[in-house]
Amino acid sequence: QLVESGGGSVRAGGSLTLYCAASRFFPCMGWFRQGPGDRREGVACIGSDGSTSYADSVKGRFTISKDNAKNTLYLEMNSLKTEDTAVYYCAGANWVRRDRALSADEYRYWGQGTQVTVS
Repeated sequence: QLVESGGGSVRAGGSLTLYCAASRFFPCMGWFRQGPGDRREGVACIGSDGSTSYADSVKGRFTISKDNAKNTLYLEMNSLKTEDTAVYYCAGANWVRRDRALSADEYRYWGQGTQVTVS
């Protein structure tokens, strides 16, 4: 079970941190987002070894991390832009191809999402 929290409304240039409480971590954990009328897109992912990948649109602004002791996944979002507005989802997978680490199709386990609105 994956449960996201931390979403909300923020002004452009502001910051938010999203949280995903997991009943257990999967080897690959990711954050995805879906704006109105958009396809679900990968934002960031982290492997069991701590390796990370980011979408070009968020590199340098977003940071994915996890706390294994708390089974919590984080997404720290800084310098938010209006185009970051979306529902953000936490997801898990037992294995993904490295070149498809940010592809939603690779992830089987999903949270319910949390809304982030940047104005």
